[in-house]
Amino acid sequence: MGGLVGQSRGKAGLRTWGCAVAGLLLVAGCADDGTPKAATSSGASGTSAAPSGTSDTGGPSPGGTGASAPAARPGASTVIAMPPLDESKQPRTAAEARGLLGRVIIGEQDLGPQVVRSTPFESDPGRWPVLDEACVWQTEGLPDDVLATSTRHFHIPAEDGRGRVRISATVTVHHNREESGWETARAMEEVLRCPEQKLREGEDLKKLWGGALYLGEQLNAWTEDAFSESGDYVSAQDGGPYPYVWSQAQFGPVTMAISAKAAKGVTNDDLTAFVAQGTSVMMIQAKQELGKAAG
Repeated sequence: MGGLVGQSRGKAGLRTWGCAVAGLLLVAGCADDGTPKAATSSGASGTSAAPSGTSDTGGPSPGGTGASAPAARPGASTVIAMPPLDESKQPRTAAEARGLLGRVIIGEQDLGPQVVRSTPFESDPGRWPVLDEACVWQTEGLPDDVLATSTRHFHIPAEDGRGRVRISATVTVHHNREESGWETARAMEEVLRCPEQKLREGEDLKKLWGGALYLGEQLNAWTEDAFSESGDYVSAQDGGPYPYVWSQAQFGPVTMAISAKAAKGVTNDDLTAFVAQGTSVMMIQAKQELGKAAG
């Protein structure tokens, strides 16, 4: 894994957006000097600040056109210290992995009251997305290094002149940390190999760029390996280009990812709030399931 990761990291370093992948508290973005702006209120409640175009209560501000911010779960956007992995808790079978996956992946309630399930809601548990040589996403059977995976699809319905916001959450359980690390390395290679990707007929991602930070690099204190990408989303149905954001985190054998696609009237900051909220909840739940107890 080290050779591939090292090769990827050398290329990706030129385009790393360190502030965006450094940690979950960076919802508010970066200052001009590249340092993170505060993303929590002065009351130290641990909830994210509302993104541009929203009120502090999570509803649209009178003059805003952005998507509403999620109603933050208590402590959901607070970084939990990285506990040591308890290898005795790692799943050994596909059935155990599916049980763990169900306890880690989020539901629509974790993203906010305006978020609803899409149809179809969950992906086929026996299929796995693969980016082919033509940069088109396909599905195949699960590879040997994956015990279980699931993707859930959500959306915020279009209303008041704002388009539909699409959000997906994916959790994948591997046999061990090395295999989950390889998944992150492949994701890094994919964005370098295919800065333009076809999701399906009539849906494309363009101008993709991304970067990764290991635990301890810059401000990453919340995940063993943080990888994020962003770009433009273009849809034959909805138009575009609109902002697209994707972020993946890792703890032990588990990877957790959130993707969000904007629409008319939705900003990149709006998407980042949902990505940070969803990823933080899943990371907290993964650490609770697989981390060693304190003391």
